[in-house]
Amino acid sequence: MIFPFTAIVDQEEMKLGLILNVIDPSIGGLLIMGEKGTAKSTTVRALADLLPEIEVVKGCRFNCDPNGFLCIECLEKKKNGEPLEIEKKKMKVIELPLGVTEDRVVGTIDIEYAISYGKRHFEPGLLAQANRNFLYIDEVNLLEDHIVDLLLDSAAMGVNRVEREGISFFHPAKFILVGSMNPEEGELRPQFLDRFGLCVEVRALIDKNLRKEILKRKIEFDSYPEKFLEKWKPEQEKLRERIIKAKEFLPNVEIPEEIYETVVTLTSQLSLDGHRGDIVILKAAKAYAAFEQRKVVKKEDIKKVAFFSLRHRLKRAPFEEPESEVKKLYEFLSIL
Repeated sequence: MIFPFTAIVDQEEMKLGLILNVIDPSIGGLLIMGEKGTAKSTTVRALADLLPEIEVVKGCRFNCDPNGFLCIECLEKKKNGEPLEIEKKKMKVIELPLGVTEDRVVGTIDIEYAISYGKRHFEPGLLAQANRNFLYIDEVNLLEDHIVDLLLDSAAMGVNRVEREGISFFHPAKFILVGSMNPEEGELRPQFLDRFGLCVEVRALIDKNLRKEILKRKIEFDSYPEKFLEKWKPEQEKLRERIIKAKEFLPNVEIPEEIYETVVTLTSQLSLDGHRGDIVILKAAKAYAAFEQRKVVKKEDIKKVAFFSLRHRLKRAPFEEPESEVKKLYEFLSIL
């Protein structure tokens, strides 16, 4: 049994970062940094219960979007005049373990089968399962470089292409990347770090009352799990409905001209590479406005999401303290 998402004490920034990615998957995922024992993995796994249903091609092994990019199997069906039926599937959280092999990630083409039967046979990997779902990597900073390269390629192109002995196979691989890590155990490669849309930092709670509440809920869950889940079921349902409504409402949210101006004024004063930070702020602010059921993005929405949209993208000039850019960001947001 999985601990309920709504029963997790505090850590609101981490929970919001995950929720915004459910509302708008194009935000680009979430990196959770923090010391061990701060409910990073628990929170991500708990998200699974709140995930909505999506429309997929019925029977497709790759969760193909009927109105989007199709895998080679669905394309062949379409070419042969077979109808692509539609069904609904609940989104999932797929975990990618450390030490995973390349074949386990991308999948394998069975060469012997192809030789024996003259047909292509592909065994899907984790990227196939993760398509249009959440892909979660615990201790992401310890992932081997060649696996990181595979994920970067798939994240950039949105497709997984496998070739063996002249036989090729492809399928869509658009996943919402979520990673958790303890910064004390090592850093992430810059190009991988930039792939995460949002980044939050979690710490152990200091407040005595909150720490006591964590203890009470954990003991209650371990002692009477079914009773505990039933107790939190109304809160879970309430949040699930709110997320579904926000996803449906998202296209109706407008971004005024002054919000564009606010974002570029902020980002042009900071040392940032490229424009991904600007895009993520706007998307996250729009998703937050939808979560609050508001039709127009406000400056308050920018303030809410700007820090965890930019914190991992801030650079520092030579001989400058690492905190200087963070301080600059805080100062701008305080007068916004």
